[in-house]
Amino acid sequence: MRGEKICSFFGHREIKGGEELKAKVSEVVEDLIVNYGVLTFLFGRQSEFDSLCHLVVTELKEKYPDIKRVAYTCKNETYVLESERLKWEKMYSHILKKDVYLLGVEEEFEHKAKYVAGKASYVERNKAMIDNSDFCVFYYDENYEPKLKKFSKSKLCYYQPKSGTKIAYDYAKRKMKTIINLSENM
Repeated sequence: MRGEKICSFFGHREIKGGEELKAKVSEVVEDLIVNYGVLTFLFGRQSEFDSLCHLVVTELKEKYPDIKRVAYTCKNETYVLESERLKWEKMYSHILKKDVYLLGVEEEFEHKAKYVAGKASYVERNKAMIDNSDFCVFYYDENYEPKLKKFSKSKLCYYQPKSGTKIAYDYAKRKMKTIINLSENM
């Protein structure tokens, strides 16, 4: 993978911006393809932003068939290889008696910490994605706070969890990656 330019996506679970944000993502991704030679796009599966970016890259794949979507998955996440997507959609649609649409990718990558990192395996997955990327597209709002959580093994009351997007953003800055933050433009 290292001979080509690679981009990864990170964002909050909930996003604002609708069609305006989708248009901005499309503009940025197309610029990365045309002007920077990015052909591989890495995806996690924890947020609305990930899903939006996957949709945009999938739509652009018709115009740029050489681009590749790679899923970096945690133990509770799944994508379907594009070569098998239609078969699985048909089967699940039949079983569930409704239309089912699955997210397709050309490749799945299982980072070394996938099965041993515990509850926050997505943090280790995000670090692996950043390490393997030249560009990191974020939807990071520094004022965003995840929803309060109820209790944990170490907390006996409600607590404020850390933002996975902030952790990834700070890591990408430390690794001196090229960061494009779309939240700043919304």
